[in-house]
Amino acid sequence: MNLGPKEIVILLIVVLILFGAKRLPDSARSLGRSMRIFKSEMKEMKSDDGPIEEKDTPEK
Repeated sequence: MNLGPKEIVILLIVVLILFGAKRLPDSARSLGRSMRIFKSEMKEMKSDDGPIEEKDTPEK
């Protein structure tokens, strides 16, 4: 599914009509904040998946 220049322009016009010029920057800012939070949570989850250290286990 390739989007050409005409399709992109039509899509931008529809988005502008639906959300309006005033709400569009706020929506983009909110989306950016959400992406930063998501990325930081993913990075934290990856660091939590490190090797498990066994503590207080008796040796045989």
